[in-house]
Amino acid sequence: MKVWAAFVAAGALAVAPWAVGQKPVTAPAQPAPQSDEPTRIVVDVTQVDFLFTVKDKKARFVTDLTKDDFEVIEKKRPQKILAFAAESDLPLRLAVLIDTSGSVRERFRFEQEAASEFINTVMHPKVDKAMVVSFDTEAELRSELVGDPEAANTAIRNLRSGGGTAMYDAIYFACRDKLSLDQPMHKFRRAMVIVSDGDDNYSRYSRDQALERAQKDQVVIYTISTNISRQGTDGDKVLKYFAEETGGRAFFPFKVEDMEQSFVEIANELRHQYNLSYRPEPLVTDGLFHPVELRVKGRKDLLVLVSPGYYAPKM
Repeated sequence: MKVWAAFVAAGALAVAPWAVGQKPVTAPAQPAPQSDEPTRIVVDVTQVDFLFTVKDKKARFVTDLTKDDFEVIEKKRPQKILAFAAESDLPLRLAVLIDTSGSVRERFRFEQEAASEFINTVMHPKVDKAMVVSFDTEAELRSELVGDPEAANTAIRNLRSGGGTAMYDAIYFACRDKLSLDQPMHKFRRAMVIVSDGDDNYSRYSRDQALERAQKDQVVIYTISTNISRQGTDGDKVLKYFAEETGGRAFFPFKVEDMEQSFVEIANELRHQYNLSYRPEPLVTDGLFHPVELRVKGRKDLLVLVSPGYYAPKM
């Protein structure tokens, strides 16, 4: 049930052998590239979709906006919005990634309890699907992407803390091999919740390769730091980076009891989102990342939580 990078050619969309209860036959290990240069992954896209949240200065959700309230700017050019909707019940495809490395051992039991309560709160059975991935020295699929909350809860309860931290690999495989499968993209909300200290020391894939994979698959990442020292760490910076670059949020609870509130806020945010689509003019097929500014017209008092751009197809 281990996830092995040796089975994967970087950028391919094939599914890795995550068979429950069966360990895959391993091929000779081939080290994945460790360069921070992003992997080029071809996606056939002529329309850009953004799923996002709007809040006011008091962090309250703003849910009464219309298409005419928004503007999209790409390369200093206003873009025409093709489709817009307030999406409170869009089917959810959720990955819960839990750090089981030795560094989180003291807080591990509470993390399990909070994560299980989150699953029960956010999931609509038979509509939404959730999966559980643990990571220490390797990423391991603990529960398939299914519509049964109890399957995810059982997997969370059975987790045990272990060794190192391969967070980037866990992000990469969860996005590519599971969350990206249900199509078309705009019909589903893809979200990931990571509970970790952010200190990766075992991944085959780099931080930026993991981020690019999430952006390609339109996965919004929420992170909950297990660092309760009240002192910022490099791991905290990594967690914040993933959240900001995908349109999610990073949470830094000061004590383990605050972690439950972080899960509650994520659950609320997932049910108060907008969906917007446009076709870039001009359409550029260079395979590169294109920054986009999405804002509410004339409302500097409102904060739009959204990915800062998209990857264009390469043709």
